[in-house]
Amino acid sequence: MVKHTHVLGPPPAQVITQGNEGAVYAAAAPVQRENIANSLSIAGQFIPYQNVELHAKVAGYIKHIYVDIGDHVHQGEVLAVLEIPELVAQVDESKADVHRAEEEIQRAKSEVSRAQADYVALHANAVRLINTDKARPGLIAQQELDDATAKDRASQARVDAAKSALAAAQQQLAVANATLQHYNALYSYANITAPYDGVVTWRYADTGALVQAGTSNTSALPVVTVAQINVLRLRIPAPESIAAKVRIGDAADVFVQATGEHFTGKVTRFTDALDPSTRTEQVEIDVQNPDYHLQPGMYANVKLLANTQHNVLTVPVTAIQRSAGKTSVLVIDPQDRVEVRQVQLGIEGSNRVEVVSGVREGEKVIVGNLGSYQAGEVVKPRPAILTSADNLSTE
Repeated sequence: MVKHTHVLGPPPAQVITQGNEGAVYAAAAPVQRENIANSLSIAGQFIPYQNVELHAKVAGYIKHIYVDIGDHVHQGEVLAVLEIPELVAQVDESKADVHRAEEEIQRAKSEVSRAQADYVALHANAVRLINTDKARPGLIAQQELDDATAKDRASQARVDAAKSALAAAQQQLAVANATLQHYNALYSYANITAPYDGVVTWRYADTGALVQAGTSNTSALPVVTVAQINVLRLRIPAPESIAAKVRIGDAADVFVQATGEHFTGKVTRFTDALDPSTRTEQVEIDVQNPDYHLQPGMYANVKLLANTQHNVLTVPVTAIQRSAGKTSVLVIDPQDRVEVRQVQLGIEGSNRVEVVSGVREGEKVIVGNLGSYQAGEVVKPRPAILTSADNLSTE
């Protein structure tokens, strides 16, 4: 792993030349505004955007399996069908319970109707006798009045009992329906379907094999593994030195050696925490892969740009002098005299460095062979020849 910095702009001067007469020639470069950033070159690995092992929800035998490794599947497609005789029997039993509960409701409704009819007749008779007794006291025997009143109350009680029996039958039907729905839901798991568009990366079972329910047996093998690879995650382990500077949207230059492909991407997400064992932060770049030409497990060389500063004053790295804890540049003033100017630096790139203070935009600084010039010396400035190995932009 190589850590270095990268700058978006002209590179340093290569050489300086000296005239044969008069003043010395000096290669000079202007102080200009550039975008500059720290950069990190590191290997990253492609992994599926999603990867899932599909287990059976219920135990059963593989009746049909329609896919094998390498098959492309679509969301909702049936991959395998289980044969579950016990569950079929439970579904049939639940259907019978529902039918029985429905019949019980019909019987209870008939009983309510009969009890209500009896109550109406007996209640009317009791009311008639009571009214007659009030109109002509002594005409109706007391025993007859008591019998009519008792029958009236008993018929009311039978109505209440019939209604309670009906309510119980309705509750039993609800229970039976819930049980049937439960077993139907379990039976629907006999079909193992693809959760998303992807490719089958492994197959663990063949026709006739007994598979265990993944929910109740942690050692149960899956049926197949399906990976979503129309989008891949390019995962990069960013070291501690640069992790805090990574931001979503930071640019990255990606080269895939296996395919010879070269493209730019942007940071999509990062863990925002270091792995204690490696002291790295996982950074991810989403890479579109509609034709599946990139495969999980492939490696890519990634140059990640972080902590990008836009439109800041910069000078070539070769214009910087460091001595006795001080940093300076040699500025060529309007009279072509050399002036030593102390500067404060910011981000240092591979070719240029940010100057926070000490120079102004448009001023010329000498690049290369800085020890050959003295303060106050008259020079003949000539443009430095600048080259760059990289032209990646964060714009």
